[in-house]
Parts: sequence; C-alpha cells; structure tokens
Amino acid sequence: MSETSEKFIDLVQPAVTNVSPYQPGKPIDQLKREYKVSYVSKMASNENPLGSSLKVATALVNFANQMSRYPDADGHNLRAKLAEFLKIDMSEVTLGNGSNELLELVARVFAGPGDEIIYSQYGFAVYPISAQIVGATAVEVPAVNYGHDLQAMLAAITPKTKIIYVANPNNPTGTLFRRDEWEAFISQVPENVIVVLDEAYLEYAENACRDGSYPNGAEYFRDYPNLLVSRTFSKAYGLASLRIGYMLGCEEILQYISRLRQPFSVNAYAQVAAMTALTDPQFVTKSLRINDQGMMQIRAAVEAKGLKVIPSYANFLTIEFGENAMEIYDKLLHEGVIVRPLANYGMANFLRVSIGNNHENSHFMGALNKVL
Repeated sequence: MSETSEKFIDLVQPAVTNVSPYQPGKPIDQLKREYKVSYVSKMASNENPLGSSLKVATALVNFANQMSRYPDADGHNLRAKLAEFLKIDMSEVTLGNGSNELLELVARVFAGPGDEIIYSQYGFAVYPISAQIVGATAVEVPAVNYGHDLQAMLAAITPKTKIIYVANPNNPTGTLFRRDEWEAFISQVPENVIVVLDEAYLEYAENACRDGSYPNGAEYFRDYPNLLVSRTFSKAYGLASLRIGYMLGCEEILQYISRLRQPFSVNAYAQVAAMTALTDPQFVTKSLRINDQGMMQIRAAVEAKGLKVIPSYANFLTIEFGENAMEIYDKLLHEGVIVRPLANYGMANFLRVSIGNNHENSHFMGALNKVL
C-alpha cells in the first residue's frame, strides 16, 4: 500500500489493520492475460473437474424467469430438503453464502477482544482471519504429521477460549482424524466452548474411509450442543461459483448466527441448484470415482520422481518440492497449469494440486516433467 493511500489508517479498527485477506487461486483469465497461454488447467482451488450436475444446469435455466425476485431469506425449501436428506429437523440447519460466511459468523457471534480462538497449524486460513477480524487472540496448536493434534488442542483450552476450529479432512494438507480420536476429543471439550467441525470435503473422506472410521459430524451435534458442523456444495456437488454452504447445530446457536447474516446472502439460484443437486447422487458418485482415479494417477507420477506426498482424504494432493517450490510454481504457470503455493500456510516448500479430469491431470504431469 502506498503512503498516499494510508490517510485513513487511523480511522480503521485495530483488529482490521493487520488482517491479511484470504488469497484465492489465480483465475484462468488472469493467467491467460499475464502469461500469454492459450490453454489452462486450473488445479489450484479444489473445484470439481466434472463441473456440476446436468440436472442442476437444467433447473437453473428453467428458473431464469425468476431473476427479478428476491430469494427466500430463510431458505425454507432448501432447509427442508436438507433436513429430509440428513434426517434431522429444519431448525437444526442454517444456510450461508458458502461455508466460509458461516465460519466467520461463528467468530463474530461468540468471540471478541480478550477471547481466544484455537485452530491447528496448517489449518484453513479463514480460521485465524476470523479471529483477527473480531479482535480475538488466535491460538495456533502445532500439528502432528501435518494434521490436527486433538489432544494438544484440548490442552490449549483456557478460561479465555471461546471457539475451536477443526477441519476433517484438513485443508490444505488433506489429513484426517478418525472416529476414536474425535470422540476422545469432543467428549472432553467444556460445554461453554464452541467447536466448529469443518466438513467441506466430507463426501471424499467418507468415500476414502470405507471401514466406517470417518466421524460424520451429523451423528454428534445432538449429543454435544456446543458443536457446529459446517459443510459446502462447492466441492463434490460442483457449485463453487454459486456460494452455497450450510451449518448443522442446535437451534439456539443457529438462531444467533442467523441474526448477523446479511439479508438474502444466499441467492435464489444457489438455493435451487443445491436442492436439485441433492436429487442427483449419481453425479456425486461419478465425481468420487474420477477423484479416486486421478488421485492414484498423480500420486504415482510424483512419487516416481522421488517427491514426498502427504496422504490425502480430499480432492487434492499436497506435494513437497523443497526450497524451489515457488520457482516450480511459476514455471508451471508458464506451461498453463495453475496449482496452489502454500507459503502463507507456513509450508513454503509445498504446492497443493487439485485432482482434475484425465486431460488436466495429464497436462499437469507433462508440465511437471518439463519443469523438473
């Protein structure tokens, strides 16, 4: 920021001045402009390479004549559909402009200056950002094998702790904790500490844990009223551009969160798309199968080059490239491949690669061969 653009800095709230905004993956059009490449494989943002369900596309076309109408601010029909889908009550689900909005709203509702918010090292960037925004103290607990150390997170709880964010699987590492670890953790968290279980990659994790060891958050929030479970339609359902997520929890807490949500934050198209997506399980099944195939394909290729890969239960792989990671990232951009650098996560030697379709995976592996 230049000096001339800082004349209002004294007016800014202290909690905001040091916030580093979330850095999304580089857009395709930006890469084409900057690097003069004609074909791009975007493998940086963990998007579904199959796009979205054809049923969803048809539903949105048919809904086009409703564009002039405000959306249902309560999201009644989608909440009812989710309640039926998950076998819960409508009062136990609320909607958000992506799960990101809900994660931040939890911090705004329950924390402020003098409070503490706990999250794991290598955890999703939105957790510390949410703490900064509300002026709370961010408490980062060291990771174990790039994943959550739940017992250490328990030990970090103090009388000032208001919120604990945990992700399963974790982004950006793809690591997972199992049912026994989770139950040992959640059963010991004090009732006056809110636990947010981020399940953005739920579908991929359940598919990978066919032994039933994945602790689905929907099975726990009724036994633990201080537990909130956030989910999204952006990943397995392929609705990232529409920004639609939801949160499960006890009615009282969800009502507090809804008080701060902006009016009509979940647009009508997103609600229609999500309702329709729930009626097409075949699309999700196909997405998971493509992900399994691509995961094996990319992992085998990079390990054959002697590169370390963090085992992943999501739809991406985090690969260690050493101190030349950013140089490799830039060279891949020149080849038309966008991956995700992780220096802002304290993982400067790593790049995260989303699983693409066959052509995108081949494009990445060919570009990597050339770069290396």
